[in-house]
Amino acid sequence: MASWRLATYAAKDGEARAGLVVEDRVIDLASALKAHAKATGKPLAFSGTTARSVLENWTKARPMLNAIAGAGARRAQPLAGTRLLAPLPDTGAIYCAGANYYDHAREMGVEIVKAKVKPFFFLKAGGTTLIGPGAAIRLPQWSRQIDWEAEIAVVIGRAARNVAAADAMKYVAGYTIFNDLSARDVMIREDWPFRFDWLLQKSFDTAGPMGPWITPASEIRDPHKLKIDLWVNDRHEQDTNSDQMVFDIPEQIAALSRQITLRPGDVISTGTGAGVGRPKGRFLAPGDRVKIAIESLGALRNRVVQGR
Repeated sequence: MASWRLATYAAKDGEARAGLVVEDRVIDLASALKAHAKATGKPLAFSGTTARSVLENWTKARPMLNAIAGAGARRAQPLAGTRLLAPLPDTGAIYCAGANYYDHAREMGVEIVKAKVKPFFFLKAGGTTLIGPGAAIRLPQWSRQIDWEAEIAVVIGRAARNVAAADAMKYVAGYTIFNDLSARDVMIREDWPFRFDWLLQKSFDTAGPMGPWITPASEIRDPHKLKIDLWVNDRHEQDTNSDQMVFDIPEQIAALSRQITLRPGDVISTGTGAGVGRPKGRFLAPGDRVKIAIESLGALRNRVVQGR
């Protein structure tokens, strides 16, 4: 079976379209699905114009994507000349796991004893927070401490409610890279008795670089043994591994699905490892270049500019 990745790219007219990345080519998925339906004589169950529509039909979509990838990249365009966008620009909810890596908790001055805690999550806004590969991180005027957090993001492919951890991986469509940017200097609010402002810290325009694509779960033997690296310019800031997770991916899905129904297109960003900027007193500045590389998932690059 040919290897492939699900992406979103900018067409010549600027439209965001779903694409299938096969080797060094990008196949327009909607066109390929029409051709596949014509060749097989089977009606299309979904359009495939967006990655979200593919995920909402994931069970039916996977064998079609396998067949399209196996048939070769006819009428495909070179990946090198294609502008990739965030793979899920119209993502559902973004659930972020807090303090979910042992090494990161330690660098922040906390020692986690798993038996004494339960998974902790916060919401991050979608919409204008999301940017794709090569897009600019725009630093907000009201913060001077924008920090980086390289994370493995889980993409949900089936509705999940009250899922047992033992069954949780059946609901995972794939994985992508997520940078959970954080404004460290605004989390504590002195003007309110409820001191922690997670929305202000975590959700602002361009606060969620994502990409470069969604790698199907079938391509990843063990998502809990992946090398995670982040560079700011030439400084190797994060050098960690997903084996540092406190609560693994099945445990996270189980915990969230007990509280709320997870839907296709929802994303769970599973936490960051050691090497964030705050303990070192280093934060992003205009002109910086950020690169995240996660084993088997690719690389996500973004530049930093001053926002308005």
